[in-house]
Amino acid sequence: MTESFAVDRRNEAEARIRRFLDQENPSTPCLVIDLETIRARYQAIRAALPSIDIFYAVKSNPESDVVATLVAEGSHFDVASPAEIDLCLARGAEPSSISYSNPIKKAADIAYAYSRGVRMFVSDSEQDVRFVASHAPGSSVLLRILVHSKGSTYPFGNKFGCDAEMATDLLRLAHELGLVPLGVAFHAGSQQLSVEGWDSGIADAAVIAAKLRAEGIETTTVNLGGGLPVVYQESTPSLEAFGSAIEASIARHFGAARPKVMIEPGRAISAEAGMIRSSVVLVSRKSYSDERRWVYVDIGRYQGLAETEGEAIAYALRTSRDGGPVGPIVLAGPTCDADDVIYQHTRYDLPLDLRAGDHVDILHAGAYTSSYSSVCFNGFPPLATYCI
Repeated sequence: MTESFAVDRRNEAEARIRRFLDQENPSTPCLVIDLETIRARYQAIRAALPSIDIFYAVKSNPESDVVATLVAEGSHFDVASPAEIDLCLARGAEPSSISYSNPIKKAADIAYAYSRGVRMFVSDSEQDVRFVASHAPGSSVLLRILVHSKGSTYPFGNKFGCDAEMATDLLRLAHELGLVPLGVAFHAGSQQLSVEGWDSGIADAAVIAAKLRAEGIETTTVNLGGGLPVVYQESTPSLEAFGSAIEASIARHFGAARPKVMIEPGRAISAEAGMIRSSVVLVSRKSYSDERRWVYVDIGRYQGLAETEGEAIAYALRTSRDGGPVGPIVLAGPTCDADDVIYQHTRYDLPLDLRAGDHVDILHAGAYTSSYSSVCFNGFPPLATYCI
């Protein structure tokens, strides 16, 4: 997909969302998801990685209509809980299309997934492998390994995965326990901006596969996890560039023994489909000498903007007064919490005549917003979501 074509698509989606907002005038804050963009993003990833199975990361945006749209497109699904399994099945997904990819799960949750027909699990510990063997006998297991996430906006640290030596032993254990040792999973970090970000994980997966093959244990699959980025304000490589780099890495490390490959995009499918509309609550200054105004809007860290922690994700903003003179601002949320400041280090300039009641629109906010929204912090309701 050429950059100009992608920009046109994004502009068309924004126009559709704005028409809905103008016609319906919903209360703010709210998130609007353009389902046509969900379809287009899925199709673009499929075109860029045609030999790789796509498992949508439901956690990025679990709206029922989003899942149904992707079921119709033939997507598979990466789930993290029994509730996400139920959501996917209720919207028409086949159990065989679901991977229970959260390595941290209760034995009862594994048993429930098995009872619903799920047969693919991701593990990273001996206890979990044994739980799967006991409560989901004969199922397939991928072992998640630790990888460096250099190049990603949100590295995953050491919470998930184990080292390659332990993963090899656990795949061997899975085989001994009657499970199918499917292969290796890893995650290159969320919003991965380097096309080479998957190379080290693929290299480790190839070494593990070769070691087990020498023992007569055949693994068949590599799960690349998520990480495909989207455009916020920074430019990103094209999907085609990521696809070419990933395919080259697989060929380089696996050679003729090419495995089946899975990828679990969430942000790359749902982010550009969404726009949040918020309203200005208050505009103020902290002193006569500080040129920065504080703009308080009716959405903040606890109503869906959790990814602005550390100002990691810098969303593009539009206002209902764009076009006139602008000046620097600090953007903050509405709650009675000192941490509910959205941007104070990242430079944003908004119209000088911005005032209470004006709209501030947050672009490409379809991923990890409504699903991060608190239930009732300070009495504020969860982020309302509309699919069009």
